[in-house]
Amino acid sequence: MDNITKEQRKAALDVMRATLAADSKFQTHLNACVKCGLCATSCMYYIAYKDPKFIPGRKVDLVSSIYRRYFTPEGKYFPALFRAKDLDAKMAEEMVDCLYGGCTMCGRCVKHCSIGVDVAYIVKKGREMLAAMGLVPKTLQATVDAALNTGNNMAIPTEEFLDTLKWMEEELQDEMNDEKANIPVDQHDKKIMYTLNPREPKFFPLSISAMAKVFYAAGESWTLSSKYYDVTNYGYFSGNNAHAAQIAQYLYDEVHHLGAKQLILGECGHGSRASRWEGPNLIKHPYDFEMETVLELMAEYIRSGRIKVDKSLNTTLCTLHDPCNLVRNGGLLQEMRFVVKSCVSNFVEMTPHGNDNFCCGGGGGALAMSEYNERRLKIGEIKANQIRATGAKIVITPCHNCVDQLMQLNHTYKLGVTIKTVAEIVADALVITPAAAKPDPANDTATSAAGHSSEPAEKDPTLF
Repeated sequence: MDNITKEQRKAALDVMRATLAADSKFQTHLNACVKCGLCATSCMYYIAYKDPKFIPGRKVDLVSSIYRRYFTPEGKYFPALFRAKDLDAKMAEEMVDCLYGGCTMCGRCVKHCSIGVDVAYIVKKGREMLAAMGLVPKTLQATVDAALNTGNNMAIPTEEFLDTLKWMEEELQDEMNDEKANIPVDQHDKKIMYTLNPREPKFFPLSISAMAKVFYAAGESWTLSSKYYDVTNYGYFSGNNAHAAQIAQYLYDEVHHLGAKQLILGECGHGSRASRWEGPNLIKHPYDFEMETVLELMAEYIRSGRIKVDKSLNTTLCTLHDPCNLVRNGGLLQEMRFVVKSCVSNFVEMTPHGNDNFCCGGGGGALAMSEYNERRLKIGEIKANQIRATGAKIVITPCHNCVDQLMQLNHTYKLGVTIKTVAEIVADALVITPAAAKPDPANDTATSAAGHSSEPAEKDPTLF
């Protein structure tokens, strides 16, 4: 990084200025860190590398030193005395390396901070400053651009997506021995619009058919969109809030276009957070439809008896990886365990787990940043060791980013385990009976993956 222009510096400082004016939390947390260092051993990067630059408090100091330099009298006139630093090329390069390449924004350090400094929040604001300067890592920005330009972060063509769904639908019909078992696409006025991580149609199509099987057993009224089905939002991790807002708006508008009553967020930790908790802030107005994660939906199905599960169908020893944005930052610790323990008979927890869980290493956009692949796999050794210590043969996680990272860890560290989503575990435990499987009657005449149309099917008056 040779130089930082005045325009770049101004753009970054404008982000900080606007945040200071709008959010008192920002200034409070910038000033709160007491440099005790207790956060160090909570961070995977520091544990793996023992480099002081990865201490969470150090990451906070990068951002707060700029605040002191440009927004406090002491820092303006006596920068050396108050650890105030110029936003120059050297500082910007260090920020990119530490805030993108040295943090997954998992929030574990926040739980271990003696005074509760929200390190992940400060890192996010630092990323917003870097994004305003045009310094988002290239591979992360390419992932965001794909979502902006094509509707999904892997730029999967619609025809390829529909072909995958058709194949999965045929497999589902064969398994259920029922031609009415389908994967509906672009159907209007359904109760649920379901979303996917694009890794599913690209690499893990069996997770689509697993959830379709659950919907079939529940007799659910649901649909996928052929255009805006992507639950992920890498704009949230890039720091470009305008891009994050546009991606969030795609889902919001598609729910209205299809006339769905409810948006169900597929198995993706950050996607759930970006829509459910951050979405209204991004698009600047509340959502006017119901929204929940597929974890909560499956829990409702089991509790209500809408689906029947038999844990004796899953006897292999299983363990559970807690995605940071669903558990520590999303509050679904118990809900996830209710679903899993209802569907497996042999279960062991990792140590630590739950709210104190270690990130898998793929969060915060790390999985999308090939610039930092070596670091990502190095910090992932902590998770690999946790898995190995359990003796489990199946690792369950309700997040496809985590699935991808865990599969790479499985290969790198030769764990010899199978990685499954929660939907796959539920599907394996399903007890399908004629009484239990009552597909949505509207699906009989409407469009499925085998016969795609962008318009709602016309009703045959002789059937009503």
